[in-house]
Amino acid sequence: MISFLELYENSSLFSMILNVLMKLITAAITYGVGVKLIKFLRKCLRKILERHNAEKGVITFLDSAANIVLYVILAFTILEMFGFDTASLLAVIASASVAIGLALQGAFSNMAGGVLILLQKPFQVGDYIVAHGAGLEGTVDDIQIFYTHLHTAENKIVVIPNGILSDNSITNVTKGENRRVDVNVSIAYDADLKKAKEVLLKMLEDDEATLKEEPMLVVVSELADSGVNLIVRCWVKGDDYWPSLWHITENTKLTLDENHISIPFPQMDVHMISTSDEMILGQDGKKHRKKNKAGNDGEM
Repeated sequence: MISFLELYENSSLFSMILNVLMKLITAAITYGVGVKLIKFLRKCLRKILERHNAEKGVITFLDSAANIVLYVILAFTILEMFGFDTASLLAVIASASVAIGLALQGAFSNMAGGVLILLQKPFQVGDYIVAHGAGLEGTVDDIQIFYTHLHTAENKIVVIPNGILSDNSITNVTKGENRRVDVNVSIAYDADLKKAKEVLLKMLEDDEATLKEEPMLVVVSELADSGVNLIVRCWVKGDDYWPSLWHITENTKLTLDENHISIPFPQMDVHMISTSDEMILGQDGKKHRKKNKAGNDGEM
């Protein structure tokens, strides 16, 4: 075992170990200070953006981008402390950019999608959207540099890549202040059509949630096989959409019942033909009665 005196005498080994220890201590201090500095700079950035009334999605996106850039700078600073030639490292990364680009194609696509979302603003934090490309819908909770977080009606958090959102159609349900409510209902052919339209229209006019300045309609949409299809249409505030849809649908059924207007159900009329009355043409050109269930036959 090497004693401390022997280690001291071997100055080259001692210097190397001491140098490594000093670099590790310096790197640890640099990392700790750098992390606190990054948090401070991000906090300042958010305050500046909030002071200029920036949207929440823009603040989140820029905060995520600044976080990545600052940590990359911190990593290169620590590498330089250990003697790494960062310029050569950057040159290697640049020469391998094609391979890196292929490997990170999805990440770059998501980042570009995030930039497009923030510039074009198809939706903002708090909007209820339907992402047709992902087959998902919900309220936008957060827009980050690579992903967008949706809060679904089932109280689930769904993370969708920004590339999918920017490359596919999106329905922004809450972009407008008001929303239209459509309820489809069918009445029997022998029902009083004019009375049905009158009572349903009055139901809409008496409803507290409907916007009286917007058009209210009860129109025939189709003459279907089993009945006459109607559309009951009105407008409500965006926040009242789901409760209004549910209670207007229920009130439609109750209103028709109170006025003795029947809602038909699918039905089919079947006509039975007795086998004993069926005739067949024989080889002799004469009509013969087909055998009935009892096994008898006849001739005409």
